[in-house]
Amino acid sequence: MIFEMATRMKLRFETEKGVLSAEDIWDLPLTSANGVSLDGMARQYNRKLKEGREESFVERPKPDPMMAETELRFELIKRVIEVRLNERDRAKKAKERKERKEKILAIMAEKQDESLKKASMSKLQKMLDELDD
Repeated sequence: MIFEMATRMKLRFETEKGVLSAEDIWDLPLTSANGVSLDGMARQYNRKLKEGREESFVERPKPDPMMAETELRFELIKRVIEVRLNERDRAKKAKERKERKEKILAIMAEKQDESLKKASMSKLQKMLDELDD
């Protein structure tokens, strides 16, 4: 829903790098020490929203289209962060599983080698002859 709204509105994000589209923010790093990042942008829009929410206890606030747009930008950035964090976590788990599997396969290969080393010459010769067939 938020991506549909953002693309229909042709939502843009003003940054140090220039103006970015909703599609461009997918390419930003999650964090950065010296540049534009999703975390930095989220913090910026969060501050803007907090500053703009001064409440009156007597009058009802008038809808502010700029605040609604800022809120949409903030929600969009938060969603991209959420997706990217999930992707990072899945990639980390996949890497850990792959490393574990490789370790198990290496140990299995070692055990097979040990078993071959313990086999008698006649059994080894028989195994070799079977491979030549």
